[in-house]
Amino acid sequence: MNRLRVLDAVREHGALTQVEIAGVTGLSAATVSNLVKELDAAGAVQLTPSIRNGRRAVQVSVAASHGLLAAVVFGDRDVRVALGTGGPEVLSQKRMPLPADHAADEGVTRGARLVHELVATSGHDMGEIRAVGIGLPAPIDTVSGQVGSEGILPGWRGVPVASDMAEALGTPVLLDNTANLAALGESKFGALQGVSTGIFIKASYGVGAGLIIGGELFRGSAGTAGEIGHVTIDEDGPICRCGNRGCLDTFVGAQAVLGALRDSHGALTLRDVIARARDGDPGCRRVLEDAGRHIGVAVAGVVNLLNPEVVALGGQVARVGDLVLDPMREAIERCAIPSAAASVDLRLGALRPEEADVLGALVLADQVREDADRAALATV
Repeated sequence: MNRLRVLDAVREHGALTQVEIAGVTGLSAATVSNLVKELDAAGAVQLTPSIRNGRRAVQVSVAASHGLLAAVVFGDRDVRVALGTGGPEVLSQKRMPLPADHAADEGVTRGARLVHELVATSGHDMGEIRAVGIGLPAPIDTVSGQVGSEGILPGWRGVPVASDMAEALGTPVLLDNTANLAALGESKFGALQGVSTGIFIKASYGVGAGLIIGGELFRGSAGTAGEIGHVTIDEDGPICRCGNRGCLDTFVGAQAVLGALRDSHGALTLRDVIARARDGDPGCRRVLEDAGRHIGVAVAGVVNLLNPEVVALGGQVARVGDLVLDPMREAIERCAIPSAAASVDLRLGALRPEEADVLGALVLADQVREDADRAALATV
């Protein structure tokens, strides 16, 4: 366990001297010295001479042979891949468009091809990839490892995505919902850092949530916790793609937002609406304000249930900032228990919408690597 404490310290903080490791971990300098020797012998760390405060020192960092991590995150019409080492920096990344309603086999094939291309163009080889985190914009049933709804991403239903991708890439793979991944990214590197109980709301083409409880991502008994987009807010509302009626997604998803503007503005994309709203278009501003109010009503219920410290808004819709946050805040204050509403901090996510879930996927991959490291170091 102490070897892992040292390894976790240099993984999180970057290269450290042994004195700095002792300060971070609370271990004695002599203990750190012995542990570093053991980790060096195991090939888990790299030692580099340096000068600190005018004195010679040795910097300890994660060994290059410790390997790379990869992320493959699918959107409704694209796939993004990235390489990292476990910190907040993405070494390289690439995006490829996908057709609407694409099937799983096409997505897996293109995603795997993109990883191979990115690894090659970055000067690495696939043998360096220790693990891959995969994200899908759909509820993931952790029991079956498949998409957990018939109507959401129907082309992916019944497909063992993680095992198919692991076979295509030849490395361990872990799969999760993209809202959960974005919450992981914000918890590790962004607006939810240090937060014990928090909610991340991802509002883009659809809306989802990631729940942080006790400082850890909470997935529920079967992996579908946080599906706030499919909370019913109007029993007589429109039919949702999930099969229910009046879900939050039918009021704030891209189809609802674009449909409300079609007669007055013609055919727009969500990016068009966001750009025009930021430029002052009254119609576009109105539909996004309405979306913020609806999201706030749904979030108020979660605030009553969990009493979170922080609610962070991310996704493409977060680009309009207070235009959505203000009606969200008003709805929470109106609908939540006053003490719960008063104690929650509503803020924007700190990471860009296109990077939060990618960083979260790399965090997920790092968990796979850490599990393997624990098993390996236990035998040293």
